Amino acid sequence: MEFGTIRRIDRRAIPDDAVESTWTADDGHAIRRIDWSGPEAPASTEPPRGSILFLPGRGDFYEKYLESLDYWNCEGWRVTALDWRGQAGSGRLSAHPDIGHVEDFGIWLDDLAAFWSQWVANTPAPHVIVGHSMGGHLVLRAVAEKRINPVAVVLSAPMLGFLTPGPNRLLLKVAQSMCRFGDPARPAWKISEKPGATAAARNTLLTHDHDRYDDETQWKAKRPYLGMGPGSWRWVERGYASMIALDAPGLLESVDVPVLLLATRYDGLVSWKAIERTARRLPRAQLVSWGREARHELLREADPVRDKVIHTIDDFLDRMAPAPETASA
Repeated sequence: MEFGTIRRIDRRAIPDDAVESTWTADDGHAIRRIDWSGPEAPASTEPPRGSILFLPGRGDFYEKYLESLDYWNCEGWRVTALDWRGQAGSGRLSAHPDIGHVEDFGIWLDDLAAFWSQWVANTPAPHVIVGHSMGGHLVLRAVAEKRINPVAVVLSAPMLGFLTPGPNRLLLKVAQSMCRFGDPARPAWKISEKPGATAAARNTLLTHDHDRYDDETQWKAKRPYLGMGPGSWRWVERGYASMIALDAPGLLESVDVPVLLLATRYDGLVSWKAIERTARRLPRAQLVSWGREARHELLREADPVRDKVIHTIDDFLDRMAPAPETASA
């Protein structure tokens, strides 16, 4: 099977054919978004390939993924990405702008469900959703709880388990205690992406590609509001609670949507074992994994890994979310 050429763009500039704006949630909160409407083509040419919605991880922002979003657009997809409420360009949910805080993951699920219903009504089918890390966790919960109805799901290094040893129910009680005996909005660790990691070693958690890692620094310098540090104790506590909710008997087994899980066995941020367990429970799962050549941000890895990631997604979508003319043939 042949795939499109992976175009290398200026990752530190918004593409000319992308439009940044905001979507207003039901409670009036402004959620930042970016959209590619799709390649302009005469009416006699092929119809749009379909539509992709991308959701980034905790403390993430869509600028980090411009390269992949632009590629999908060049392949004919109508592409949209959002910042989660409370991070990047979608405001904050605590008084401290550097802390990633949320009172409950259900707030994000409500936002996703509301946005999805409007987005699907205004974009061409088939509709696909892609989630990275925490975004992957929330996407899977939304699908499993029938809050959204994509024809296919792609999860990049999904946050389906933390690396802290111990059962989630015990760790939830520990986090609940930390919330009771202090400000739940205080940081749960000091710096970087996880407890004990140093700022200097942060890139060793995310990607082997130094230039792509530096893209993030350049964007934060250009747009300081994108920066965010550790999560709050409430975020940690609600994270464990959300993982326990996703682990409910029969919930994942009821998912009838094809799901592609992309993971690395030596991920320094999320649990590979939890991803593997989830893949076994999903009836229509495809798990593709990498070894030490890959780190957490698979869509921002060095080209030898990233190109394979992109083409794996291409192949999955060609089979599970075929273009309209193929689906009707």
